[in-house]
Amino acid sequence: MNSSLRLVTSPEPGVSRYATLAQALRARVVAGEWSPGSALPAESQLAKEHGVALGTMRRALELLVEQGFIERIHGRGTFVRQGLAGASMLRFFRFDSGTGEVPVSRILQRSRVSAPAAVSRALGIGAGEPVLRVHRLRLMAEQPRLFEELWLPLDLFAPLADDDLASWDDLLYPMFARKLQVHIHRALDDIGFGQLSAAQARHLGLPAGHPCAQVQRSAYDLSGRCVELRITRGDAHAFHYTVNIT
Repeated sequence: MNSSLRLVTSPEPGVSRYATLAQALRARVVAGEWSPGSALPAESQLAKEHGVALGTMRRALELLVEQGFIERIHGRGTFVRQGLAGASMLRFFRFDSGTGEVPVSRILQRSRVSAPAAVSRALGIGAGEPVLRVHRLRLMAEQPRLFEELWLPLDLFAPLADDDLASWDDLLYPMFARKLQVHIHRALDDIGFGQLSAAQARHLGLPAGHPCAQVQRSAYDLSGRCVELRITRGDAHAFHYTVNIT
């Protein structure tokens, strides 16, 4: 481990010492010293390593808790938050299968392509850089419900380009972590509506031009890099989303 990551430099103007310390702790996680789900050392040990007062270390850890980067579990300690398990797009829809069946996945297409401009901007890569494009169908009770298009930067996801599709999991985020050590830390979903193209409608068993709900997701890893752009489309007539306002 590079000891320079443990040094707390003088805070930049307008930045508190504990915020600078929080950045240093976060850098240690991103560097792989503590993996998602692992426990952090005791506060006193961390304070000693970074040469700061215990109160400053506690403030830094509180800031990382507020940012959703770590979590405190009563009686156990402080842990790096696990990556997202799935954050299923199905929460935006109401499909009544009557069986309580867990949705399954079917990969329809997988290819290396040059990133279109919009994809490049979303992923923060250069125009035309190689990406892995995946078309995926989500099914419940053997009925197609969601059609998904995923764009993944090839520098991180190249092993999946030739991987046996039979080894892919129904939930992709745990698979990304297991196979590639890519941990999805957070995601941003943007909901809109449109119409299904002929190809999209065919996969969902709906007529071309049928109204669809469309969810565009940008998913980010521990370092804050956008590592997945996903567009999910489903029958707009099945769209259902409830928000509890308190």
